[in-house]
Amino acid sequence: MLASTSKSGPELLDRRDEAAIFPAGSFLPFFLVTALFFLWGIPNNLNDVLIRQFMKSFAISRFQAGLVQSAFYMGYFLLAMPAALLMRSRGLEKAMSNLFFVSILISAVSIPVSGQNPRHPFTFDAAATLHSAAPVAVSPDGKSILYRVTYGGIKGPDSTEWRLIAPAGGESHHLDIPEKFQPTGFTRDGSALYGLYEVNKIALLATLLLAPSNTPAAVAATPVPLATLPRGIHSALISPDGSRYAILADPRLPDPLSDVHTIVEAQPVSLYVIAADGSSGTWWCPATHDVTDIAWSQDSASIAVLSQTPKIGFHYARSFIDICSATNTRRVATIDNATTGIGWINGGKDLVFLSTTSSVLTPDHAWTVAASGGAPADRTPNLDGSALQLSVDAKGNAWVVVARGVKSEVDAFQNNSLVPAFTWPEGTIDSNPVSPQISSAPQVQALTVGDPRHASNVAVAHGTRLQRITDEGDDQLAKIALGEVRVVHWSSKEGIALEGIATFPADYQPGRKYPFMVRPHGGPESNDSFALSGYCRLLAGMGYVVLQPQYRGSTGYGTDFMNAIYQHFGDRAYRDVDSATDYAIEQGWADPSRLTIFGWSAGGEMTAWTITQTHRYKAAVEGAGITDWPSFIWTSDLEQIDFDARWPDKDPGAFLVFSAVMHSEDVTTPLLILHGDADERVPVYQGRELFEVLAARGKVVRMVMYPGSPHFPKVWEQRQDLFREIAAWLARYNP
Repeated sequence: MLASTSKSGPELLDRRDEAAIFPAGSFLPFFLVTALFFLWGIPNNLNDVLIRQFMKSFAISRFQAGLVQSAFYMGYFLLAMPAALLMRSRGLEKAMSNLFFVSILISAVSIPVSGQNPRHPFTFDAAATLHSAAPVAVSPDGKSILYRVTYGGIKGPDSTEWRLIAPAGGESHHLDIPEKFQPTGFTRDGSALYGLYEVNKIALLATLLLAPSNTPAAVAATPVPLATLPRGIHSALISPDGSRYAILADPRLPDPLSDVHTIVEAQPVSLYVIAADGSSGTWWCPATHDVTDIAWSQDSASIAVLSQTPKIGFHYARSFIDICSATNTRRVATIDNATTGIGWINGGKDLVFLSTTSSVLTPDHAWTVAASGGAPADRTPNLDGSALQLSVDAKGNAWVVVARGVKSEVDAFQNNSLVPAFTWPEGTIDSNPVSPQISSAPQVQALTVGDPRHASNVAVAHGTRLQRITDEGDDQLAKIALGEVRVVHWSSKEGIALEGIATFPADYQPGRKYPFMVRPHGGPESNDSFALSGYCRLLAGMGYVVLQPQYRGSTGYGTDFMNAIYQHFGDRAYRDVDSATDYAIEQGWADPSRLTIFGWSAGGEMTAWTITQTHRYKAAVEGAGITDWPSFIWTSDLEQIDFDARWPDKDPGAFLVFSAVMHSEDVTTPLLILHGDADERVPVYQGRELFEVLAARGKVVRMVMYPGSPHFPKVWEQRQDLFREIAAWLARYNP
């Protein structure tokens, strides 16, 4: 029998101890050492994130950022020596325990520190979800302001929330408004809202009872129709005494074959008046079919009606002012130009409206005419800005939004002159005061204000001072690194004094040259506002310096400056836009080898035309731009003779000379064309024609069309794709 080889007692225990993964008494040190690597990895990984944030927040260079990172790793070296001394003096296990808890503390501190600086560049997601607010109406008791909050999302059109807030500000109250109901104002007693309610694709006039939010009554509230017209209604306005509504609508009966065909013709708009309870509806001044604006008299007995020749059937613009009642129509004036806005002033003795003396047909001055009739008079012939919007409140006070450069203010029209009333020094005012529509109500004025660092919001007037009472978008923008936005001035080579808005990346460093984009605005009789521009912020978030030039043809600089574009869109405006690029290079902002241009609509036309005249731009993006003037004049949905009133068939050369499609051979800049295929303002064939001719000539060109999109995409998935296309194009051709 073989002797037994089994062991027992201390000898066996020693053998097991030698074979164990964790020898007796060593598990805790092993765990602590292993955990230290994990804990030290947390601040090590956060270090890269913090370095990028330091560069943006403190505008430090890459070399300086490298020094910060070197200091971080130097800390490892310096801490190693006291750690070794600690282990020697206290023993491995106790030393490791101490180091473990120190590492826990460091990691716990590192994570919130990184969270305290979460700012990131302005991205498409930021643009899509950014909330903004604008006032809609003030209640007859003056205690509530109805305002809407607008924001986008991942898909679909803009979303809208409706809220009430006191003029003093404070907490707002959400309203449960049915999706198809669009409030316009309050009823006479303030217990309900009136507005348009869509039923079977037809807009009706309806009221909606107000109930406390989040109550069964609020959820169950349903719009009550007041007026139904065969082709729906366009808009409605309550009278100052609250007894009637004036409605603008198409007076015709429906076309029984509308599902089969579409008849191309001018769409008439006439005036229909009903009692507040929906009874006694009748057409006032039925012979007037092209109404653009209306205004109730203060006694609610008459309506001033502004009408204008439609686009179809006319190659000129002429306007007419009538005073209408239930039994009478009286012509007050005929104006041989375009007009907008109308109201009663001076106790009903006079009417005020906006018109112009310029060839570009853009109303930019305040005019008056006696209500009894007579010759209209330009009351602001020497205005150094542009009168953009007019409103007259229920108490007979006239207000005018006046653009003075890229900032707009609200002026009071008093004694036949404009008197500054409200300004927003940080930015601009985008609308006239919103006041109670009932004449017996107290005077409360709400306005829309905005600036480059805040979304549009509601402000209330206290005398001449404005107080912002909503803060939509502030919490979102607090997490975003926004660069500086400046109003800049320069003179072109022709000696033309010009203004623009420059937007800089968040990490902009003086003396460093950046990729550059010049962004001509649309219109062209328009201007850029000193407010938050989503696209400029997006481009700046990509590292671009962006400059928006206010070229000749822009509003805000007087009639002569605006009228200078007439028959000169291709040369004068182009030279002004290109001089903005010269200026950016001279300032040291723009890298001359990384220049780009991007515009939409009239800005798209300017982009297409620019790349036929110069090869300096490395990449171009043209959105819904005019490329062939002779055909565009006739096929746009709006009158376009403000560019040139000559007949294209009589003088085609005058229109072809500034058409980009006629100069395609000269293009060397890679061009991205973006266009909605349902665009009626600038029909999609304008972009398609330029694309086809450039492709045939072997030029670098790409065209992307958006199904069902009008002049600019309304749904956010198309807007996201649009920006994705722009970013990819710039990355490829202007890296």
